[in-house]
Amino acid sequence: MLTLDALYNDSLDWLYSFVDFSMKRHLDDTHRFFKLDRMRQLMALMDNPERSFPSIHVAGTKGKGSTASFCASALQAAGYKVGLYTSPHLQEFTERIKVNGIEINRQELVRLTDGLRQIAGKVPDVTTFELTTAMCFQFFAEQMVDIAVIEVGLGGRLDATNVIDPLVSVITPISYDHRNVLGDTLTEIAFEKGGIIKPGRPVVIAPQAPEAEKELVRLSQERGAPYTLVERAYTYHEVSHTLSTQKMLILLKQDSAFKKLRGSARTPLLLTLPLLGFHQVQNAATALTALDVARQAGFRLTRTAIQKGFRQVEWPARFELLRKHPPVVIDSAHNGDSMRVLRNAIDEYFPDLPIILVFGVSADKELDAMLSEIIPRVEMVVTTQSTHPRAMDAQELARLVSAYQVPTLGVAPAEEAMRQALSLAGGQKGILVAGSVFIAAAARAIWPTLEK
Repeated sequence: MLTLDALYNDSLDWLYSFVDFSMKRHLDDTHRFFKLDRMRQLMALMDNPERSFPSIHVAGTKGKGSTASFCASALQAAGYKVGLYTSPHLQEFTERIKVNGIEINRQELVRLTDGLRQIAGKVPDVTTFELTTAMCFQFFAEQMVDIAVIEVGLGGRLDATNVIDPLVSVITPISYDHRNVLGDTLTEIAFEKGGIIKPGRPVVIAPQAPEAEKELVRLSQERGAPYTLVERAYTYHEVSHTLSTQKMLILLKQDSAFKKLRGSARTPLLLTLPLLGFHQVQNAATALTALDVARQAGFRLTRTAIQKGFRQVEWPARFELLRKHPPVVIDSAHNGDSMRVLRNAIDEYFPDLPIILVFGVSADKELDAMLSEIIPRVEMVVTTQSTHPRAMDAQELARLVSAYQVPTLGVAPAEEAMRQALSLAGGQKGILVAGSVFIAAAARAIWPTLEK
């Protein structure tokens, strides 16, 4: 008889045996494969579990995972049973599907996979992400969650998650990413991300570049979806920060869409966030705006519950300090805009500290956009690679980075790259690990063996 670990690994092997865009180095023309027909067919075969719970749907280029986590944590603090679906995972596949912060266990994943095996053959060309999303919806339905927070995988309009009819759609900041799939302009990318906006359903729009905001507003108006621009609904700012938390003050504006809420909602709210950087202040404001929509829909969300939920939120590998002195920071920044945000955070928290960058990227990323933002802030780059199939070769990456006139060293595997960076940094320099979710995850997994 197979052990649970063996059954679990067999389930993952089966899931990964289907079309898996997350493992492809380049999507090329396969982006034409993205469509919702298969997902709708799969849901029908499963009696549409996605219809059994209300949901908050979160799309965007940056901050969607953090925003989703803020929403889920606050709803849980308010006493609700909350599902949270995110991707990709850092260490374990089970991280993607959580109920009240607890990952789906391996036994449940094996059971649900066995159920999918019975019907997958009826859906030609079904993908890994579609099957995983179907599993998530089935699990949340069985767990009878009060509400689920669902993060989009890629894009929005044709993403497998877009079969839900959410309580509210949320669009976090949009920037250039996956251009071969989503488009070459912010308007085109916003059109794809805004594909989650449903007719008549509220939508919350985070601070955007003007081009993206214009398209999202157009889509909302076209679909009769009441929209709220976060910056027009709230005024907010950081009050203080340490290397552990930051405090923010947020105030509902008198002329916002929520002016009919009780007067207490129009008094300043002090929030403590364990996620660092001003971008997380913006993400928190976006989440709070979405939660206000949920409150209008009948969910009981007190100021105390929101404060507790935001204070307890967990979303690792986002400006996460593995060590404070001297700092070792890991971040999942993987495009030009997120690198700019990361550089701003480094300047804010460690303004005069020399930084060594441990850098690993996926092969399909736009290097120049990332490097032009971060290279001026670092004094040396150690390039490396994760074990993910999409990872660019460390030596090839070093050759490309060295063109930016910065001392560069190519080292693989990631564990040895971290060791060399620590040796080079000594006790006087900081280390920043960034470039992809996968390299941040690798550094996070390696760290306990290095700090001994």
